[in-house]
Amino acid sequence: MDVLFTAFLEIMQPATFALMALGVFGGLVVGAIPGFSATMAIVIILPLTFTLSAMQGLAVMIGVAIGGMSGGLVSAMLIGIPGTPGSVATTFDGLPLARKGEQGKALGLGIWSSCIGGVLSGLALIVLAPYLGRIGLEIGPWGYFAMVVFALTITASLSEGMLLKGLIAAAAGLLAASVGEEQMNGVTRLTFGNSAIDAGFDFLPIMIGVFAFSQLLSDMPDTATARHTLAGDLPKATQRIQHLWAIRELIVRWVTVVRSTAIGLIVGVIPATGASISNIVAYDQAKRNSKEADQFGKGAYDGIIAPEAANNATQGGALLMLMALGIPGDAVAAVLLAALVIHNVIPGPSFITDEPSLAYGIFVAFILAHLLMVVFQMLSLKLFLRVVRLPIYIMAASVLFYCALGAYTVNNSMYDVWVMIAFGGVGFLMTRFGYPIAPFVLGVVLGGIAEVNLIRALSISSDYMQFLTRPWSLLFIGLTLMSVLLAIVARHRISARALTLVQLPILLVICAALAQMPGIVRPALAVGILGLALLKIYFAFADKSRRAIE
Repeated sequence: MDVLFTAFLEIMQPATFALMALGVFGGLVVGAIPGFSATMAIVIILPLTFTLSAMQGLAVMIGVAIGGMSGGLVSAMLIGIPGTPGSVATTFDGLPLARKGEQGKALGLGIWSSCIGGVLSGLALIVLAPYLGRIGLEIGPWGYFAMVVFALTITASLSEGMLLKGLIAAAAGLLAASVGEEQMNGVTRLTFGNSAIDAGFDFLPIMIGVFAFSQLLSDMPDTATARHTLAGDLPKATQRIQHLWAIRELIVRWVTVVRSTAIGLIVGVIPATGASISNIVAYDQAKRNSKEADQFGKGAYDGIIAPEAANNATQGGALLMLMALGIPGDAVAAVLLAALVIHNVIPGPSFITDEPSLAYGIFVAFILAHLLMVVFQMLSLKLFLRVVRLPIYIMAASVLFYCALGAYTVNNSMYDVWVMIAFGGVGFLMTRFGYPIAPFVLGVVLGGIAEVNLIRALSISSDYMQFLTRPWSLLFIGLTLMSVLLAIVARHRISARALTLVQLPILLVICAALAQMPGIVRPALAVGILGLALLKIYFAFADKSRRAIE
């Protein structure tokens, strides 16, 4: 506690606090612009921190990262284009709720979900940093590949009853991710002799294209519509952000907040993932566990809370991995690692012991940056809300300009702009013919991760049984089977007793995986899951017998 208090006093030094506040505000502005991301912002700011102390430099970059992640919800809700990859799922319900005239509610939920998810993950950083970092090393390439397969089964829930079209969209995303040079061995695929596409397609231009073009073209089917505004005839009273209402709603829906924060934290701990995955996973789980699942996609409150709590919590998980093992969990953490190295600080298992003041200073800055984010959002969101009152054609021209600029800045190449335009056409056609975009984006995000880890696994051992004998891989395979089963059950009527019996073999697989993991907690969790499953079977059969007797 003494070290934590000392770190807090150091962060509250006027110069350090002011720099962090500027970072948060700058991140909010950048994150609200489609095509720009928190990663771009901190890469730009990194050279400016060379003359600062390690604490000041890291504080300002953490501020930019948190502001950038939270700023993405603005464009996601108001114009349907996620400002950052971590806000993809926010568009699913944020935009419909905003277009119902409830922008204040939508933005209030988004802001406070981001803040609470971030603060909770920051507290987890302080408590769990010495213990949880080692989990990432246990998973191995077999587990990573199985994890991607599990994540792809989420397409069944994101396809809104169109399972086949969702799977086709996901397969198309995987195909797009496999174009160009393979990352491990440099083998060129699907370029047809065209050297211009040897580098493949970067994720950011694809995301900008499929979301920006499809949304903007849908908003402007003709000249008359293009002259309208997204706000329509909404009274100006709807522009007031309903902060108190949002806080009360989050208290009522605390289960969704905690579950989504946990998902974000766990995904962040796993290297090479990030908020682009956690926000979709959290959205999927919120939908599966909601009593109002039919409202998802139409402005469901849980559909906003889940992705926004998860994406900010993911940053905490990524920092946890960086602090405990020196392994960056995502691109933002990779830049923070570069900043630490520049200041002659090498994170790793002994980092917290060797540099306690700096380590806990990062934890404190992470939590305070989320509180500052709320303050700046409260001061500036009324201005952001006025954007929806601009004519669509003016907003479309401005957004497309910044989208093109954002795509260009990925590699300072016009090639990425053409990629954005091409996939914009793909996104528009997918929307016109009823193919969901979310599974396509998921396939693009996970394609590279799946390929790299499959090659690594097979390079170590050509025995495919490793996917069943290694506990983490077996766990994700069990979760995959459970995900597919629940997707099928959701489309067919089945009795509770039959569902329990069908689930039992899969639960046995999951419990077997947990039981093989080191320590006491995970084997104990396996015993608990198995015990609950057996109790559920007992009560199901007991209830049937009782009704038969009656």
